[in-house]
Amino acid sequence: MAIAKATTPRKSGLIEPGPGYASGFGDLPRHLNVNTVTAGIIATVFGCTGPALIVMNAAANGKLTQAQTISWLFSIYFFGGLLGVLLAGYYKQPINGAYSIPGAVMLASAIPLFPFNQVVGAYFIAGVLVLLLGISGLIGKVMRWLPGPIVMAMIAGAMIRFGTGIVTSVQKAPLIAGIGLLVYLLMSRLTKKVSPVLGALVAGVIAALFFGGFKFSAVNVQWIAPQVFWPEFSLGSILSIGIPLAALVVGAENAQAIGVLMAEGYKPPINMMTIVSGIGGIVTSFFGGHNANIAGPMTAICASSEAGEDKNGRYAASIVNGVTFGAFGLVASVAVPFVKALPADLVSLLAGLAMIGVLVSSFEMAFASKKFKVGAFFALVIAMSGITVLKISAPFWALVGGVVVSLLVEPKDFE
Repeated sequence: MAIAKATTPRKSGLIEPGPGYASGFGDLPRHLNVNTVTAGIIATVFGCTGPALIVMNAAANGKLTQAQTISWLFSIYFFGGLLGVLLAGYYKQPINGAYSIPGAVMLASAIPLFPFNQVVGAYFIAGVLVLLLGISGLIGKVMRWLPGPIVMAMIAGAMIRFGTGIVTSVQKAPLIAGIGLLVYLLMSRLTKKVSPVLGALVAGVIAALFFGGFKFSAVNVQWIAPQVFWPEFSLGSILSIGIPLAALVVGAENAQAIGVLMAEGYKPPINMMTIVSGIGGIVTSFFGGHNANIAGPMTAICASSEAGEDKNGRYAASIVNGVTFGAFGLVASVAVPFVKALPADLVSLLAGLAMIGVLVSSFEMAFASKKFKVGAFFALVIAMSGITVLKISAPFWALVGGVVVSLLVEPKDFE
């Protein structure tokens, strides 16, 4: 009698095993539907508008040339999108790649202080630091030790700005955002077959065209090829840019993405997500980009219920987002003028609507348990505050603060 072999996945000490590319891309066609495609496109619309303008603002502050700016955009979108496609396809989880948005904000004041090649060198060092953290397995151990309620409270606090963006967008653009919100609510009530966010997108675009929300007069198309830069190293740029950027990638973007995936019931490959983020940072540095890494907000959009009821198929939304991100990077010089024409309030509304599921589940998991309630509360309000200390943004300090408070006030909850 033949003895059946066990089908338990192979264990790995560092690199987490996954279903593999044959399974991920083989099953992709049946998971590409209205919901996953819509979620992927919404993540792209969000990521290619406001965040792209933040990068362009930082480049302007640093007095970068147009060619340097376009090369920066190319690297973070093309390689960020590629990371998302590779990880989502291998692990069959909605893992999105992009870049550190807080990092771009920080660079607005840091870039003018150094020659651009030294800035590139700092980007390279940041990537190396993240890679070493991933190889060490330290990030995986820390994230698995952190109390779940505190992590979920951090996610809720960090993402709540997207929820409030629904309200502020309607206030600022009642005709465009208001019509989009109304269509979303009606479709949520009337049908489950079509994503209500898609309805809000279509209605908002039509309203913007009708009421003059687009600024097509600013469109000026010009093709510019990306460039390659050789890094130079200085202690000042490494201390001012490299180390803070590495901390932001790990403590903000990766931590958010990991927490979101945990909130939605996935088991994220923490070590691999960190390793890939380090490699992405090294590669993008040669093109003048600050880091291609796992993206918190885009992962949240594609992991939410708006990407479909079938959690096993939501990874398709991340692949759609990755492909469109990559395409945006390739044609960045042509696409950026059209990005500037989009109504910012419509983008804010769509991002908020797509985050509703993640926000609700994060709040539920943060405060449903009887443990870590005080620590979770402090993690929530610290993340909501948006503080930056030592050039490290609020999500990292939310985790630190939540754990410290629980150790002081609720030590028994760690037993």
